[in-house]
Amino acid sequence: MGDALAHLRICDLTGQLAGAGATRWLASFGAEVIRVEDPVRQGQWDILRGSPPYKDDRRGIEYGGAFNNHNVEKLGVTINLRTDEGRQLLADLIATSDVVTENFSAGVMEKFGFDYPRLRQLRDDIIYVSNCGFGHTGPYRDFRSWGPVAQAVSGLTHAVGLADEEPAGWGYSYLDHTGAYYMAMAIMMALWHRQRTGEGQWVDLSCTEAAGNLHGADVLDWSVNGTTARSATTPDSNRSTSPLMVPHGVYRCQGDDEWVAISCRDDDDWQSLLAVMGHEGVRLELNHRQFRALEGRREFENDLDRLLGLWCRQRSRWQIEDELQEVGVPAAAVRTPAERIDGDIATGGRDLWPVVDHPQMGAMRVDGQAVEFSKTPWTIEYPAPTLGEHNAYVFGEILGLSEKALAKYRSNGVI
Repeated sequence: MGDALAHLRICDLTGQLAGAGATRWLASFGAEVIRVEDPVRQGQWDILRGSPPYKDDRRGIEYGGAFNNHNVEKLGVTINLRTDEGRQLLADLIATSDVVTENFSAGVMEKFGFDYPRLRQLRDDIIYVSNCGFGHTGPYRDFRSWGPVAQAVSGLTHAVGLADEEPAGWGYSYLDHTGAYYMAMAIMMALWHRQRTGEGQWVDLSCTEAAGNLHGADVLDWSVNGTTARSATTPDSNRSTSPLMVPHGVYRCQGDDEWVAISCRDDDDWQSLLAVMGHEGVRLELNHRQFRALEGRREFENDLDRLLGLWCRQRSRWQIEDELQEVGVPAAAVRTPAERIDGDIATGGRDLWPVVDHPQMGAMRVDGQAVEFSKTPWTIEYPAPTLGEHNAYVFGEILGLSEKALAKYRSNGVI
């Protein structure tokens, strides 16, 4: 169980999500991920350590919900890299690791004395994966970034919103998740290369460039047609032009901020939708000849959406979902996150939110992995480490330091 990557050791200097989310994946498949933090500037290395959301009214560096979610299944140590002894400890740890990961700004590892040439001196086949906003080469190398900044520079922020309105943004740093996924893939590909050739390498990942890969059709549309993502001719993002489907949108329903998504793939779906409506006045208007064929529905799509919205407004989203699915029309109530997690029977059998027992916070629910492997399943049983929780094990059992040496390092602020 969860041991597909049990042969790997990762010296993990990442923080927040873009880095910690990557090593989280590998840890859930058995990799020994050793999370390195600062014993002096507690919580500043990774600001999520004591940041909301919180489980209850307790506060402090051990109670940050996001940190504890992003670092399950990892070991935690502290090393003061401002000391010679601390830098030597890190060097010893790197020498016995397969991978070194970090998501500092460009230049930070060099400042610590651990650039890629130094890492290769410590272990010739080391895999070093760095992940920052703009990479370690090019004119933006020295810029620092958070997820929303990388989103804006990459063009993604511009792509979200309606014509003639300001960019809406993403509302959340989804690019940190994307950067984490790219980083996890990069680690695995570098490991595969080393397995075949015996060679380590440096993988330089730029979150901004990762975001550029998400543009897809927008880049093609601009290249071929000169059309921007939010031009006056661009359809509402709820609508579908390829393939053409009308209606295809999200409609307000009965209740406060409740919605349903409806898609009619063809004329048969459209007739089935009209049949569900029965003999109401709105249905009679929608049955007008201008709406009977797909091209007509496309030409008068604004009118159609307005009328369909009037019908939906008188019904609950769940009622509409049930009635349309019954006749084969694609429809789904727009669920809140809480409804999807706690109220949907589809999540019950996949263990998407396992519970771990944190030594300070107690039982807490964390994200599982959204994949199922028949032969090498993931496992999440252990909570994120408290600050320096595994110092004795890592420095004593793995690096071979004596109790006396560990006590000295503690008293001198090295660990």
